[in-house]
Amino acid sequence: MRLSCKTILAGLGASLLWAAMAQAQSATPVPENAAFEVEQVFAGTCGFCHSDGGRAAGKGPQLMNSPRDDDYIRSRIKHGKQGAMPAFDGAFTDAQIDQMVKYIRALKPREG
Repeated sequence: MRLSCKTILAGLGASLLWAAMAQAQSATPVPENAAFEVEQVFAGTCGFCHSDGGRAAGKGPQLMNSPRDDDYIRSRIKHGKQGAMPAFDGAFTDAQIDQMVKYIRALKPREG
């Protein structure tokens, strides 16, 4: 199977864009004394991959009704997954990550 230069460049461009976004997301920590509006933070940080506030699959999986336990979700937020999700350990405190886990667990389908 031969790939055209255009296909290869498009794939490379998409990979570089994702890497730049992941770096930008993990490089902007939320100050400890700042108000932490978990829904807004989730929408701005996680919503690119976890659609509809985590209620639907996008580039990442649907988080609503996740079969994964809280420790798994907490660890994935902190440490990420190489090639799939950036690590947010430096961006959020443990307490903020716990709030994100609670937000994910409280997700319900939107009405209307």
